[in-house]
Amino acid sequence: MRITKFGHACVRVEHDGTALVLDPGAFTPDAAAAVDGVAGVLVTHEHADHWTPDALRAADAPIWTIAAVAERIREQAPDLAERVTVVTPGQQLAVAGLPVQVVGEKHAVIHPELPHFDNSGYVLTCGDERVYHPGDALTGPGVDVDVLLAPVCAPWMAIAEGIEFARSVRAPRVLAIHDKVYSDLALGIVDQHFGRFLGQDGLEFVRRADGADL
Repeated sequence: MRITKFGHACVRVEHDGTALVLDPGAFTPDAAAAVDGVAGVLVTHEHADHWTPDALRAADAPIWTIAAVAERIREQAPDLAERVTVVTPGQQLAVAGLPVQVVGEKHAVIHPELPHFDNSGYVLTCGDERVYHPGDALTGPGVDVDVLLAPVCAPWMAIAEGIEFARSVRAPRVLAIHDKVYSDLALGIVDQHFGRFLGQDGLEFVRRADGADL
């Protein structure tokens, strides 16, 4: 299995000759490279930092996502609508031959006066390893996973919450995602805290540059 981070929440997962990409959005500097040759695209929720029409158009691949995103695609990019398959929380999928479980149904609360957006994460099974992308939520996968793609900074999250989420999932390897909200200086603090506390639990925490593999 190969995991490549392509900026912010966008991650490409390759296994046995098949590549899937999750959340190619507006904060992904090279979304075209991220989606190049993929067999499928998974989108967690409707916010632009997790998908854009241009990113989806850069791949000639099916799209799996929740109903709220499918509606936005019909509104903003109707030419893509026929490529969309709507998924529901708890559903078990086979995406280009890879087993995928749909996890959770709500975005983390940004502010009580804002709408509570829908969000579903995905557990990808690649041979005997599982990878979990939660989207913008701190909802556990409900199964043991080998790699957690962990949000580390967001308007809806404190660093302490992110650390405790990663601790609760207990994936042996934790790859930082959702990291375009902080400056490089602030991300140094993130690395220090996540690394310290997850390291105490025997969990490996890493943050990779855009385009780098786990």
